[in-house]
Amino acid sequence: MRVLIDVFVALHIIGIAALLGGFLTQMKAMGAGTARFVPGMLHGALTMLVTGIALVGLDRADDHPVNNIKIGIKLLILVVILALIYVKRDEEKVEKGLFAAVGGLTTANIFIATLWT
Repeated sequence: MRVLIDVFVALHIIGIAALLGGFLTQMKAMGAGTARFVPGMLHGALTMLVTGIALVGLDRADDHPVNNIKIGIKLLILVVILALIYVKRDEEKVEKGLFAAVGGLTTANIFIATLWT
């Protein structure tokens, strides 16, 4: 079971890398007001959602304790990120504030995952 959990953790990290990487590659464009949500950001967020749900299920199946409040907050943040990206995914330009919000929420989700014990 541990190997399976580790595989899903790796996939979860790949998802966050795609989401954050997509944001970081658009930082210069954000300064110019031409940033847009690239497909990799949506795919990364969806990967995080699927693997995160799988990880919670696997941890519970393996009798590991799960902090439901932490998971709930992370899920809420991810749903907001997904909603923003999904709604604006076809637009050529996204407002600076909206784009920055996705980056900030993504960063917040990383810090919640790593610092909240």
